[in-house]
Amino acid sequence: MSVYEKLKTLGITLPELARPGAVYVPFVRTGNLVYVSGHIARREGKPWVGQLGAGLTTDEGKAAARAIAVELMGTLQAAVGDLDRIARIVKLMVLVNSAPTFTEQHLVANGASELLVQVFGDRGPHARSAFGVAQIPLGACVEIELIAEAP
Repeated sequence: MSVYEKLKTLGITLPELARPGAVYVPFVRTGNLVYVSGHIARREGKPWVGQLGAGLTTDEGKAAARAIAVELMGTLQAAVGDLDRIARIVKLMVLVNSAPTFTEQHLVANGASELLVQVFGDRGPHARSAFGVAQIPLGACVEIELIAEAP
């Protein structure tokens, strides 16, 4: 089954490439690698603000990470033209806006990781880092960047 067939069965429509909000580009290709800039969590078109462990639950953070994965795939599609050309999702870096006592960043990150494995199959498992941070731009609850391989 193609990536697009999987997305369709999941009811996912990929967004258009978003314009950066600062001085950077949405992605950089070098060799066979595509580096996708960090995407913040959005809900209803606005930053999904809040702090995990202080107003937001782990399940809400996981949902935010899943939503970011959809946005990342939209940017990745713009970078390579066809998601079926992705040879591998290489790495995610997940930043979680966390209260000092919150320790479930890895579970929040699973929201993105699980979706990418579901969509890309055996090309989806990836290396990953998940960090708790004091703040993310615009007060967003989660930010994720992605590296993929595409010939």
